[in-house]
Amino acid sequence: MKTSVVRKGVVVLAVAGLLGATVTTAEAGPPRNGALQEKLDALVGQFPAALATVSRGGRTESLVAGSARLGSRVPVPADGRVRAGSNTKTFTAVVVLQLVAEGKVELDAPIERYLPGLVPGGSAITVRQLLQHTSGLPNYTEYLGVDDVAKLQHRYFEPHELLALALAHPAKFAPGTKWEYSNTNYVLAGLLIERVTGRPVAEQITERVIRKAGLRNTYWPQAGDQAIRGPHPQGYARSGDEVIDVTELDPSWGWAAGQLISTPGDLARFARVLLDGQLLPAAQLAEMRKTVDAPLLPGWRYGLGLFRVPLSCGGVYWGHGGDIPGFETRGGATDDGRSVGLAVTALPGTYGDPEQGAQAVVSAVDTAFCR
Repeated sequence: MKTSVVRKGVVVLAVAGLLGATVTTAEAGPPRNGALQEKLDALVGQFPAALATVSRGGRTESLVAGSARLGSRVPVPADGRVRAGSNTKTFTAVVVLQLVAEGKVELDAPIERYLPGLVPGGSAITVRQLLQHTSGLPNYTEYLGVDDVAKLQHRYFEPHELLALALAHPAKFAPGTKWEYSNTNYVLAGLLIERVTGRPVAEQITERVIRKAGLRNTYWPQAGDQAIRGPHPQGYARSGDEVIDVTELDPSWGWAAGQLISTPGDLARFARVLLDGQLLPAAQLAEMRKTVDAPLLPGWRYGLGLFRVPLSCGGVYWGHGGDIPGFETRGGATDDGRSVGLAVTALPGTYGDPEQGAQAVVSAVDTAFCR
């Protein structure tokens, strides 16, 4: 497999009183993904830096744009580590489905069977509905205060604290009647894994998924670990009227819904290995790919920890994405062998219009698959 790295300098304009920098380094030959490089360059201005890895036809290429640190001329590390956020959900779903394959969990059994007395109405909510976001359970992050990043940045949470935040509010709808994204579903999925296996969810995801998939730059931060190990860009978030560095952050409030650290390349590889059937038996992978309408964007659908996203060039890709203060990630893989991972170093809206920023990232991923 051939691998090339392309770095291209981009001027980051002054935004919200913070000045970016121009990063200029030698290019490693002409990129095959010139259209994607243009998209990454365009992202800089709404985000301090952008990173992408594209694999197709036996060739992998990593591209970057922007600066790894605001106010300095710091090259963005090719395929640098970032907080993966809700991509963690796919890893968690894979472990649950492995337990289904082992006969230890039934997809359509009520969660009351595995977590007795934990969730009011748990006898009417199935394991499938947790993984599918059709449980109706309220989303604990709506009550966490994530908009006040400075207060949340260094706070440690136990999983049961997160669950209690959600369960203090009524259900949004009857189980199975609607789709609505809720991180609470995956906190419960993590607790289910721990109850069934008798082992920490971090260990189970590491042994059953990360190591099995050969992901060398993906890891679960242990309790109290607020840093990002290895080469990485800085991540930034808005706090009141200013933008602050949130690279160091306690990710415990994400837990089985969003705690992992990874790279665009590892996320692309994970999606490829998953679709190729190396992590799940065929029957469980087929269940994972049974989707319901997920009206976030036109044509988007959701399976069990997996989005099905239409491409402008025809067909679809399967993957996820993640949003956590400091980083947004998107990508996945197609059935015909293409895989993409992309990250930016702030959430949409940190520097500009949030809808435009989010759409720009989605468009860049589409370009990575289609060009």
